[in-house]
Amino acid sequence: MSLSGTFLKKSPWVYHAHAGGCNGCDLEILASFGPRYDLERLGIKLVASPRFADILLVTGPVPLHTKPFLERIYAQTPSPKKVVAMGACGCSGGVFVDNENYSIAGPVEKIIPVDVRIPGCPPKPEAIADGIMKAMRMF
Repeated sequence: MSLSGTFLKKSPWVYHAHAGGCNGCDLEILASFGPRYDLERLGIKLVASPRFADILLVTGPVPLHTKPFLERIYAQTPSPKKVVAMGACGCSGGVFVDNENYSIAGPVEKIIPVDVRIPGCPPKPEAIADGIMKAMRMF
């Protein structure tokens, strides 16, 4: 979790887009910004609107009814932007991948382009910090 050799022009702002799922990843995001891991000390800030975000942090398998909202969130995020898919459901569809489920549109990469994937069910806060830092280095 080191930023050695990385120069950032500004602190990245992250918007969390929940696209279905069990909320396990969402709880780990809260833990990442809590007092123990405190990603804000690295300059990473959660924002309430995608219009201010540099990085979209997307969790869940993307149900059909959520697909238009995720597309709208992606369109509202200003360029340059990076998308981080988080968790087994966000990266590959998780338990929904082989079910041919009529209500699931697919993993995040079927809906919007994904730059970084954070695997795990749910991923640990250390992995979340590493994934966000990988996205930061892409700017």
